[in-house]
Amino acid sequence: MRTGDQVVQDLPWRWGVQGKIFLIGGLGYMFDAWDVALNGFLTPLLGVEFDLSTGQRGLVATANLIGMAVGAVAFGTIADRMGRKRVFSITLLIFALFSVLGAFSPSWEIFLALRFLAGIGLGGCIPVDYAIVSEFSPRRYRGKVLAAMDGWWPVGTTLAGLSATLLVPVEGNWRWMLALMVLPALLLFWIRRGVPESPIYLARTGREAEARTVIDDMVRRTGAPVEQYAITAAAPEPTTSRRRGLGALGEQLRMVWAFNPRITGVAWSLFITVMVVYYAALSWMPSILRAQGMGEVAAFASTTVMNAVGILGVITSVLLVEVVGRKWVIGVAGPCAALSLVVFSLVMGSPTAAVAMIAVFGFFALVVIPVMYAYVSELYPTELRASGFGWASSSSRAVTGFVPLIFGSLLWPVLGLPLTFTLMALLVFAAVTFMALGAPETRGRELDRITGDEQTLDAPAVERVEKA
Repeated sequence: MRTGDQVVQDLPWRWGVQGKIFLIGGLGYMFDAWDVALNGFLTPLLGVEFDLSTGQRGLVATANLIGMAVGAVAFGTIADRMGRKRVFSITLLIFALFSVLGAFSPSWEIFLALRFLAGIGLGGCIPVDYAIVSEFSPRRYRGKVLAAMDGWWPVGTTLAGLSATLLVPVEGNWRWMLALMVLPALLLFWIRRGVPESPIYLARTGREAEARTVIDDMVRRTGAPVEQYAITAAAPEPTTSRRRGLGALGEQLRMVWAFNPRITGVAWSLFITVMVVYYAALSWMPSILRAQGMGEVAAFASTTVMNAVGILGVITSVLLVEVVGRKWVIGVAGPCAALSLVVFSLVMGSPTAAVAMIAVFGFFALVVIPVMYAYVSELYPTELRASGFGWASSSSRAVTGFVPLIFGSLLWPVLGLPLTFTLMALLVFAAVTFMALGAPETRGRELDRITGDEQTLDAPAVERVEKA
């Protein structure tokens, strides 16, 4: 007899069932992209508004990204302990609340504090979104679905760029840029209330009756054959599971590394190196182009081109992820994205060539990031999926949170752009080499049964940790 997990992962794809989860989860991810991209446009405007130094301008993005690091860890852990559905909506509400308050900031210091708090809510969205979408997706399409999730990223960054470009002439432009995205975010919060809890999560946490209700409803709505199935026995509750606050975070971090140190090392190294390159470009590209003599509108528009071309990158990732596998896409596209920035820094004297290389970077960055997100979310078992992804995401947010500050005050003015981007490219090469040697391919494999060189996910990870 098959398990309920297997039934869910073998259901036919229906837009009215799994597709609804994909769309609602993806829209939340779009706001993450919109907010992160907005940092690059806010930096020069706030610099003028509050007469900020280059280092202080870097803190505009740093406060937001550090908040995201905190949110990714905190809400990834909460989602694995309390469920996906509740956190699914709370994170977006926190983001919307502090974003609208940020639009009314009377000073730079208050603005930084509110951007940090908004980042906490937004940082919690990604691990929860990817966990719930992956657990509802049929395994035949899971790679494409998770890669397609990142299609919402260039949509969000493009909307940020378009709104920023159009609002440049408006008085109080940066305040309107923040306020503009709050209303649709609140609407999405209301819509998310109708999303069911993940049946795989319900099964793993011993809520068999609820799991059967969701699974039976999905079978009926997808038109799949009705069959008898068993619910996988709940993982034994760890002796430390009653910990709260920082103790719970520390325990979940220990479990993530105890599950498989090599896989977690691969996940963290990929997230850190790839996202350092991406956020450095996203946060500083308008300022770099302004320094090259472009006007504010032209610099904003050129950065928007980088984001818009990313839509083609996501489409390419969706087409390739199930054909050549996750590792090949990451291993080729990641270094190509980093190298395109090196070339960009060498041809900046030619505006046409510079904008062309910005577009090339936007393309390859949005080929590698969707597949990387899908890959890391598949590497962990259900009871660690949100927190495993969340800690990997948080590690990159923590590092990249300081990149805007370090990039603007040290790397760019001291080393210059060519050497700075070359160093970043070398780090990406090292990370993809580690992935090639240290982690398994996940294409076409059943969640919780991804087999590495010496690790099989047939037993719950918590049980393995407790026996250790």
